[in-house]
Amino acid sequence: MANHHIGRRPLALILGTRGRVGTGLLLALLLLALATAGAVALFRSYQTLGRTPMQLLDYTDRRLEGHPKLELVAHPVMGLLREALDAPSVAQRQSLPMQVPPPPPRRGAAQIMPHAPVPPGARVWRVGPNGPLLRIAEAARLAVDGDVVEIEAGDYRQDVAVWNQKRLTIRGVNGAARLFSDGRVAEGKAIWVLRNGEFDISNIDFIGATAEDANGAGIRFEGGALRLRACLFWGNQMGLMTGGEGTMRDATLVVEHSEFGYSRVLGRWGHNLYVGSLASLTVQSSHLHHAGVGHLIKSRARRNAILYNRLTDESGGRASYELEFPNGGEALVVGNLIQQQIGTENGTMVSMGAEGYHWPVNALYLASNTIVNDHPHGGVFLVVARGADRVVSANNLLVGLGGFRVDAPLQRWGDAQADWSALARPSRFDYRLQRPGAALAYTPLEDATLLPLLTPRAQYLHPLNTQPLAVAPRWVGAVQQTAD
Repeated sequence: MANHHIGRRPLALILGTRGRVGTGLLLALLLLALATAGAVALFRSYQTLGRTPMQLLDYTDRRLEGHPKLELVAHPVMGLLREALDAPSVAQRQSLPMQVPPPPPRRGAAQIMPHAPVPPGARVWRVGPNGPLLRIAEAARLAVDGDVVEIEAGDYRQDVAVWNQKRLTIRGVNGAARLFSDGRVAEGKAIWVLRNGEFDISNIDFIGATAEDANGAGIRFEGGALRLRACLFWGNQMGLMTGGEGTMRDATLVVEHSEFGYSRVLGRWGHNLYVGSLASLTVQSSHLHHAGVGHLIKSRARRNAILYNRLTDESGGRASYELEFPNGGEALVVGNLIQQQIGTENGTMVSMGAEGYHWPVNALYLASNTIVNDHPHGGVFLVVARGADRVVSANNLLVGLGGFRVDAPLQRWGDAQADWSALARPSRFDYRLQRPGAALAYTPLEDATLLPLLTPRAQYLHPLNTQPLAVAPRWVGAVQQTAD
């Protein structure tokens, strides 16, 4: 009896009338188990959304607007969540200016793009501290079609210009020519306005353009054909911006060996490269980084070739998309290093069709890119809205959290997803593979029509160059060297 009584007593202490504390403990444990299971399920569901915590909290803020009682209860909790997840509110982010460091040292004679000989019959206009022309604006007024304008290395302040010629070469010589806006822009638009001509521009730096409409650009390109080589766009509201649809339908833009960084507007977006409805855009061997709320590249062009670049927002950057084609078109994206960092305004890295499709053919070809999401809590590598004709993804290396959200016909082969440990030194953008195995091997394309289009022929070589591939690619992603 004694043993039986003693044996029942612990049970009574837990479940009996005298064991209310124990019953409460069991109930608490049960609720904790249910909450844990619910949290795990919620987290798994959240990961499939491709949204960062900041995006989800912003959405909740919008839903709470107009409900003061709910706001009163929810906002303190949301404030704690934002602090714990490093997810500041919209108001906090808009009041936080983007820190723009000084531009890199001006490039000397050995660091600029060599220039071609002067065409027969062309006149050379030389601008420099010792003349014969002292101001770039003077050369813009005097030069005629077919001439060459050479700008001596040095700093040029508030020397803005509108170029109306139909064919012109403009280049920095003996080093880069560095143009500082210092609060002045041509026609309220840009340091340089290029109007409906064929322009070849090299070795020029465009720095600090601001305008009243918050679209102050290094260059405003308003039609014709523009080739940019070895140029720098730094700390402008918009790096390079094109004109509207009416003047751009037949225009072409080629950007090579150039750098775009720190485009920003307080309380709004700043795109590094913002391209309207051009006939074609080509960006190659270039480095685009640190955009404020806007995108590294936003293009509405009919045809796009984004080849062998480094599109990395990097520490301190606040870009939304790294690469966006809001109105579709045809986009060939091959051999790029694409990175999203934790301060992103949007968890999506590459996007197509978000603003509706405007072109007869809308197709995205994404091949042999290394796409790295450094946000630890969410993101999505690719989003394609309904209406695209074709999406092809082949041999891309996807690093970190994320997936695809493609509401269009999708072909995939050879893509591989890995953790940051697969890369040599990802925090320093050394994306060489570390001891890759069969899971990261390149898969040859079976579609003969796509083979020449999607097989990489080179890889990005920092800074601002490419290196031809001597042999066929062996690994997925944009980098063929390994760290071992």
